Amino acid sequence: MIANVPFSALRAFEAVVRRAGFSAAAEELGVSQSAVSQHVRTLEQWLGRELLTRGARQSVPTPDGVRLAQAISEGLGRISEVCIDLRDRRRDDDRIVVGCPPGFAFLWLFPRLMQFDQAHPDLSVSIATEVGRSSPGDVDIGIRYGYGDHPGMQVEHLMHERVFPVCAPSLLRAADPLIRLSDLTRQTLLQDEYSGFGADSPNWEFWARDCGLTLRAPRRSRQFGQSNLVVQAAVEGIGVALGREPLVVDALRDGRLVRPFPQIARSPLSYWLVRPRRRPATAGLAAFRGWIHQAAATQPGIPDAVLA
Repeated sequence: MIANVPFSALRAFEAVVRRAGFSAAAEELGVSQSAVSQHVRTLEQWLGRELLTRGARQSVPTPDGVRLAQAISEGLGRISEVCIDLRDRRRDDDRIVVGCPPGFAFLWLFPRLMQFDQAHPDLSVSIATEVGRSSPGDVDIGIRYGYGDHPGMQVEHLMHERVFPVCAPSLLRAADPLIRLSDLTRQTLLQDEYSGFGADSPNWEFWARDCGLTLRAPRRSRQFGQSNLVVQAAVEGIGVALGREPLVVDALRDGRLVRPFPQIARSPLSYWLVRPRRRPATAGLAAFRGWIHQAAATQPGIPDAVLA
C-alpha cells in the first residue's frame, strides 16, 4: 500500500497547513502556487475526503485535514532527523555547504568568499542557492532573509538592512535627467518580488512611508523574482531600483550605481544564519561563522547621495 501513497502531495499539503496558505507553501517548496493546489486536490481525490475549506482569502484545514497535517509533520520531522544523522556520519569536517538566496549569493557572498578561501585553504565551501524561507536541511548552515523566525533551529543575526533608491550614473545625465523626487514618475521603478511579509515588505511604498514622502505612481514599474536581476537592471540603466544595502553596496562603492536621493529607510527584515540544532559544530563551520560575522561587521558604508 505504501508504494501508492502520493508523497509529493502529502508534503505540499503539510506545507499549506503549516504556512497557512498556498502562496507561502509554494515559495517554500520552490514550485508554482498552481502546482501546490493541484497536489492538494490530487491528495483529496486519492483519500476521498476534503482536507481544506477554501475561502476567498484563506484556506482552513478540516478536522480530517488537521489530523493528517499533524501526522505528516511528525513523520517528516523524524525522516529529516534520520537523514541528517546519516549524512553527518559521512560528511567531511573540511567541507561546508552553505544555503542562501541567489541574490545574496551573487551580490554579497561570492565577491567575499575568496577572502575565506585564502584564509582557510584547507576548507572547501560549496554554495547551494535556495529560494524562499525554508530551513536548511541538506546544508550545514543557511543564510535566510526575514524576521529570523525558524523554530527548532539555531538562529544568529547576521546583519540589518537599509533601503534607498539607486540608479546608473547615466540616468543623471540623460536628456530627461533624474534630479528631483518628482522625476521618479518619469522613470521605471525596479524592485524585488516579495511574498509573506505584507506591509513590512521593503518596497517603494514602504520606503516612501518610512521617509515621510508622498510617492506618485510611476509611468512604469518592473518586478523581478531575484535581487541580482533588480541590481543588474539598475546597472544597465533600465530604471531606478530600490536598493537593499548589502546587495548594492559593492556597486555603489565601484561607481556602477549611485544614490540619487539622500532618504534612507530601515528595513524591518534582516539576514540570519540558520542551522539545525543537531548538526555537529565542526571546527570548519565555526571558522566560517566567525568569518562571515566579521565580513558583515566590516562591510563598507554606503556613499553619500550625489544630489544631496
